[in-house]
Amino acid sequence: MLERDVEAYFRKAVAAAGGVAFKFVSPSHRGVSDRIVCLQGQTWFVELKRPGGRLMPLQRVFAAEMERLGQNYTVLSSHMEIDEWLTGLNTKSGCL
Repeated sequence: MLERDVEAYFRKAVAAAGGVAFKFVSPSHRGVSDRIVCLQGQTWFVELKRPGGRLMPLQRVFAAEMERLGQNYTVLSSHMEIDEWLTGLNTKSGCL
């Protein structure tokens, strides 16, 4: 499975959950997550990878910065991980 397959599934799953997954591309801010996701009352920075894919050094820096700032950040690399992430949000917030 390729990263684009994971991303296509992710976009559809987020939309089905009532959210929006914005694509963020910034040449001046390398390492920023692939998607900024807005769900009911929540914003997430989501990095998508193919199964077995790893974060690049600048992506690890961005992840650490999001953790330091107390932001919602996750890395997802399969349909199953996407489904589990959305299910977990649903059970925590009760608003999806």
